[in-house]
Amino acid sequence: MGQPVVIVGSRASNLAKAQVREVLAPLRNQFPDVVFRQRVILEGGDKDRRTPTLAEVAKTAGGSAFSTNQERALLDGEVDVIVHSLKDLPTVGPEGLMLLTTPGPRADARDVLCGHTLESLPIAARVGTGAPRRTAQLLALRPDLDVVPIRGNVPGRVARIKGAGAMDAVVLAAAGLHRLGLGDRISQYLDPTAYPPSPGQGALGIQVRVDSETARLLAGIGDATVDSAVRAERALLAELHGGCSVPVGAYAEPRADGTLHLTAAVTSVDGAHQITSAGTGPADEPDKLGRTVAAELLAKGAEAILATIRA
Repeated sequence: MGQPVVIVGSRASNLAKAQVREVLAPLRNQFPDVVFRQRVILEGGDKDRRTPTLAEVAKTAGGSAFSTNQERALLDGEVDVIVHSLKDLPTVGPEGLMLLTTPGPRADARDVLCGHTLESLPIAARVGTGAPRRTAQLLALRPDLDVVPIRGNVPGRVARIKGAGAMDAVVLAAAGLHRLGLGDRISQYLDPTAYPPSPGQGALGIQVRVDSETARLLAGIGDATVDSAVRAERALLAELHGGCSVPVGAYAEPRADGTLHLTAAVTSVDGAHQITSAGTGPADEPDKLGRTVAAELLAKGAEAILATIRA
């Protein structure tokens, strides 16, 4: 008999491929008798670079702009496992698929500015981002800014701060820049308690078929501490019925005493209204913590902001 083969799917970008390499490096050492092969799967958000918002792309795709085709390939048995950016993955997945315990370590979860710091940006500066959450939180901190919608891969967005029609700055995830060796382009790390990132940002999501051989093979590869933090963030997002088109930020920080501290914000698209909440709970009850902080946000009036955005 030949060696067992595991087909690992991901998106086509250099960042997605770097994330697969990050996951496979320890797996190849841990399972030397298994052959891991990579397969690229194009998503709606990769094919459509012209539609201005990912929410519109997702409608066209009939699901998530960055996970629908990969999940379909996994369900159909074309691949055995998918490596996702966890922040791009909906909190409710298709029946028959599951997330493994989140691998560690988690990359830097913070958002960053390239080109300027918040303090050095001139009045009415042009700042590029395609994410509603980033737009809303930027305007909450600097309502004078002209936030311009941009999309594309990470190097392409970084390049928007140079040349004709250049932005004064762009907002990106620190994790993606570091994974691509572009950390030197960062001008400022944004404080995750004042500017909470997307739930799950910096972490990788490993998705497999329920009860599959691959699920059994990889069952022990996760990091309980990382998993607890991202589960709290995603539980909060799920409770608010949010997604990539809803300006919800959340950041969970594990503490040495075995607790987890969760900070979250819901921000109106124009940045004029922002509701924040925070809480601490046992690290082994992350879902409860996420639901509790979400309930506090709703009690403070977050539902009115969310309803307006959904409408």
